[in-house]
Amino acid sequence: MNYTQRVHRLCKKIPKGKVSTYGRLAKKLNSGPRAVGQALNKNTDPQVPCHRVVMSDGSIGGFNSGVKNKITKLSAEGILVVDGRVPPSVITEV
Repeated sequence: MNYTQRVHRLCKKIPKGKVSTYGRLAKKLNSGPRAVGQALNKNTDPQVPCHRVVMSDGSIGGFNSGVKNKITKLSAEGILVVDGRVPPSVITEV
């Protein structure tokens, strides 16, 4: 299994209604947050919930189909996004 596949597999473990951070995923993979972001940016599989990964300060970060789409997906899962950030209460470990 290559690095991108490992990132995608870990991302699938984030429950609906919760998010994790690039840094938390990176720590699990012994890598860096930017590497996680690059791997998620390559995703084309709708089964991989890349929208559930945010920056460590709760800000939305990037999304390969646009930040507005990421916010829409998070909102559909009941996650409130205010001023481009999610509340700390929805950030979880994986």
